[in-house]
Amino acid sequence: MSKQQAPLREAPAPMEANDVATVTVGTIVWFALFVVQLPFYGWYDDHGHTWFIWTCAAGGVLGLIGLTYVRARRDALARAAAAGEGRTPGDA
Repeated sequence: MSKQQAPLREAPAPMEANDVATVTVGTIVWFALFVVQLPFYGWYDDHGHTWFIWTCAAGGVLGLIGLTYVRARRDALARAAAAGEGRTPGDA
């Protein structure tokens, strides 16, 4: 067995995804889970599991914060790409 390490390969370019859609769907899921669990608040309270409900609420609120972040990032990337091409982002 050799103690030499194999040469490292160059990292691939990052994949682009629709971050706004991903965060939007995740936020909707968190809020939907929150709303679905609300009618069972008494049961959760009796069993000491109300944190389930509040975790969903926190996930939804943090999703809204994340949504503003990814929208700003998307817009900044569009501005940077447009500046690199020498045009304004509104040009078609």
